[in-house]
Amino acid sequence: MLLGQDKGNFENHITDDLDAMLAVLPADTCASLKEVSQWDELLEVILDLGRVPTARYTHGEVVLRNSEVTSAEIEYVVARVGEFDADNRAGIARTLHRIAAIRNRKGDVVGLTCRVGRAVYGTIAIIQDIIESGRSSLLLGRPGVGKTTMLREAARVLADKKRVIIVDTSNEIGGDGDIPHPAVGRARRMQVEMPSLQHEVMIEAVENHNPEVIIIDEIGRELEAMAARTIAERGVQLIATAHGNTLDNLLLNPTLSDLVGGIESVTLSDEEARRRGTQKTILERRAPPTFDVLIEIQDRQRLLIHHDVTHSVDALLRGRAMQTELRYRDPHGDVRRETTTSIVSEADGGGEPFVAPVSAHFSQAQRTQEPLRIFPYGVARDRLERAARRMHVPIHIVKLLGEAELMITTKSFYRKRPRIITEVERKGLPIYVLRANSVSQMEACLRDIFELESVDAAELHPALQEAREAIRQVLAGMPMVELSAQNASVRRKQHEMAREADLTSDSTGKEPNRRVCIYRDPGDRRD
Repeated sequence: MLLGQDKGNFENHITDDLDAMLAVLPADTCASLKEVSQWDELLEVILDLGRVPTARYTHGEVVLRNSEVTSAEIEYVVARVGEFDADNRAGIARTLHRIAAIRNRKGDVVGLTCRVGRAVYGTIAIIQDIIESGRSSLLLGRPGVGKTTMLREAARVLADKKRVIIVDTSNEIGGDGDIPHPAVGRARRMQVEMPSLQHEVMIEAVENHNPEVIIIDEIGRELEAMAARTIAERGVQLIATAHGNTLDNLLLNPTLSDLVGGIESVTLSDEEARRRGTQKTILERRAPPTFDVLIEIQDRQRLLIHHDVTHSVDALLRGRAMQTELRYRDPHGDVRRETTTSIVSEADGGGEPFVAPVSAHFSQAQRTQEPLRIFPYGVARDRLERAARRMHVPIHIVKLLGEAELMITTKSFYRKRPRIITEVERKGLPIYVLRANSVSQMEACLRDIFELESVDAAELHPALQEAREAIRQVLAGMPMVELSAQNASVRRKQHEMAREADLTSDSTGKEPNRRVCIYRDPGDRRD
C-alpha cells in the first residue's frame, strides 16, 4: 500500500551545528576534517591517547593525520566541553553533540569519542499516525539506527498539541546546557543527575508537571521498567526506546520483558495440554504490556510495526500467526506499507521457537500446490528433502537465490547476518529460521508453510485423511478408532480435527510408534 501524502517529508531538513563541534577540537584535526569535507556523512571523531586521530563516516574510517594524539590535545578538548557526568558523557551547550570519555584506572581521560548530533526534521512522518494516536509506543533498534532522532522529532510534533515532558538522562534528546535544543519544539525537558536515578525523575515528571506525554530514551533497568508501567497505568502516553532489536529479544531479557507483559512458566493439566497440543509446562504472558505498540527500526527508512503488542506476545509464546506491518520508503520517497505474517512454531518435543517472516504474496503459491522453490542456506538439503517426503508436500530445492520463493536457514547462520541474508531481506523474500538443523525442525517448518493458507489441510497429508475417515466412523457409531503411528506435529493436527468434531482423542504408545486414538465415550479410552 502506498502512502503518498508522506512523500513531501522524504527530504528531511537537517541541522547539525558543526561549527560548535569544530570549535572544541584541536586546530590540525579541524584542518584535516575540512580537507575531507564530507560533512553530511561525518559521524564521530576519535581521539585516543598514543594513537592516530580518526574520523568515522557512514562509508568507513579516515585517518586524519599520521602523528599520535597527545595528552595536551585531550586536555584541550576536555576543557572546552561541559562537565562529564556519571556515565562519562559531556556535551556542548545548546547543541546535540556528545563527547564520551574513556578513563584510565586513575580516572584520567585517555580517549574521547566526539559524536556529531543532528536534528533531522521529518523522520517521524513514517509513523506519525501512530505517535499522534495517543497509544504508548516502544522503539527498538541497534545503536545508531536513529531511535533518539525519532524521539526528538516525536517530542516536537506532539508538543504542538499536548503537554510533553522529556526525561533526558544523557542530554541526547534536548542537548547539553539548561536551555533545550530548538529541535524539541515546545516540549519541556527534565534532566537527570545520575543515570541510576532516571526512574525517580520519570515518576517526578508525572507527579509534579501534569504531562499528557512522556518521552524517555533508553529504558535499561528494572526500576525504569517498573516506573514506565506506573506511568502508563496513570493514563499518560509513553514514547520510549529500549535496549534490543526485536520483540523476541525483549521477551528473553529478564530485566525488560515486563515492558511487553513479561513471561512466566505455567503448568497445564493433562487435558488442557492435550487440548492445546503442547507440553504440560509452557510460557505465558504474565501481565498486560506497558506499551500498546512496538516498532522495530530495521534501518532509518524501514520499520516493522506490532500494532497490538498483546496479540504479538501471545502469538509468539503460543506458536500462532503474528500479524505485523512493514513500512518503508521506496527510491522515490513514497512510504509503502505491507501486511506481513510471522509464524512461530516449536519443534517436535518443544524447545526454543523459530520465527518465520512470511511475505503477503507467498500464500498464492501455497494454494496452487505447485512445487515450492526453496533456497536452503546452512541447512542439510538431503534432510530437507526427506522431511518433505515424510510430510508429502511439494518442494523444489534451488541452487540460485534468484530462482527461490523463500529461504530456509538456521538460527546460528541468521544471527551472523551474512550478506546473503541481508540481500534476501532487501528483496522481501520470506526467511524461515530453524532452531536446529534437524528433520523434526524442518517438518515443523514445512507444516507451517503449507498449512498457513491451506484450504483443506487433510489433502496435504495421508495421515490427516486417515483421521478424517476415523472421525466419520466414530460418528457413525464405532466406539473407537486407532490411527497409524505419526510424529508429534501430525498427531497434534489429528487431535485438533477430533476436537472440531466434538470427539475425544488421546495418544498411546511410545515413540516412534506413538499414535492417536479417537473415540466418543471417555469410558472407551485406552491406557
